[in-house]
Parts: sequence; structure tokens; C-alpha cells
Amino acid sequence: MANSYLLETPRRTAAITGLQIATLIGSLSRSVALLTVDIEHEEARAGVRALSDPTYPVLARSLRVRRDNIGATIASLEVVIQSAPTAA
Repeated sequence: MANSYLLETPRRTAAITGLQIATLIGSLSRSVALLTVDIEHEEARAGVRALSDPTYPVLARSLRVRRDNIGATIASLEVVIQSAPTAA
């Protein structure tokens, strides 16, 4: 009896992985946009926009760190997509 499942080819697997990474990048980009809005809101609420100001909101500072980390993750995922062989 023949196997009833489809065998995964390396090309198909790479295409699926590339699509999953692209979807993740899109989701993370939306998170960055939301964090940016939250940072701007917190800065406006506190009336302080300068990071060097001692009264700069702690929440805005932590959101900036989170946004920067997600941005670094997006950059590394984009490198993965660029270096992956294309599924022709």
C-alpha cells in the first residue's frame, strides 16, 4: 500500500518557511508600530520627550527597549530571508 501523505521537498519546505518568516515579520512590524504609539502617548502624558531628562517616564523607556529588541529581531529575520535560496 502506497503512502497517502505527500513527501516534503526541500524547495517546498523552504517556501513554507519563508512564508512563515515573512508572516512573522509582518506581525512584529505591527507590534513595533503599536509600541511606537504607546511610547508617544506616554511621552505626551508626562510632557517629557528627552531620554536624558530624569523625569522621562519609566514605562516609555521600557517600551523603547522592547521596540528596539523587536526591531533587531526583524532585522535578523530579514537577513535569514535574504540569505535563503529562492523557491523557483
